[in-house]
Amino acid sequence: MLEAIDIHKIYNNADKALPVLKGVRLRIAKGEFIAITGPSGAGKSTLLHILGGLDSPSKGKVIFQGKDLYSLSDVAISKIRNTRIGFVFQFYHLLSEFTLLENVLMPFLINRERQLNKKELRNLALKLLGDAGLDNRATHFPNQLSGGEKQRAAIVRGLLNRPDLLLCDEPTGNLDTETGEEIISLIKKINLENQMTVVLVTHNLELAKVADKIYHLKDGVLVN
Repeated sequence: MLEAIDIHKIYNNADKALPVLKGVRLRIAKGEFIAITGPSGAGKSTLLHILGGLDSPSKGKVIFQGKDLYSLSDVAISKIRNTRIGFVFQFYHLLSEFTLLENVLMPFLINRERQLNKKELRNLALKLLGDAGLDNRATHFPNQLSGGEKQRAAIVRGLLNRPDLLLCDEPTGNLDTETGEEIISLIKKINLENQMTVVLVTHNLELAKVADKIYHLKDGVLVN
């Protein structure tokens, strides 16, 4: 499904080079759930963005479903992101003037290459909202929702393109412990029921235990 080969990432700050990733290697099978842990500033989010086609590595390759991701054109990478990869971030990025359903649908309604028409997308969104326990919240606005409900909505938005790979970047970072556990349980349920490959980035070692494998990002490389 996904392989990272000798991934390096270097940021240039004025005249100083700052290496963040120093040769990351990782192989993930279809349907696998892996967690990547490490302290703040270790480069976890940077690695996740590189795996998802959001940020190119300074050196190395990302092989996604047999394709060398960063050898492709920007248009081709964008198409893969839009059709094969789902993202869930720490911040929900919900627009306050739109309902929950409208927020979930918006990225896909403006995507000209979407595979489903508006009616099919709406029906799928309502089903996923129901699966996430939000069927009675579809017409509510973000300020009427709890933090856990907002994050569940963000997960639904990440699933609406029916991705093969779901990338989750600190999805419980803004939530209390109990709500965070509920969110991780929902992601695990999605992983098991749909054989969806999941990569979870978290600083919380207890939450990471739900994964099939746990990796630690230390000194720019992954260790078991």
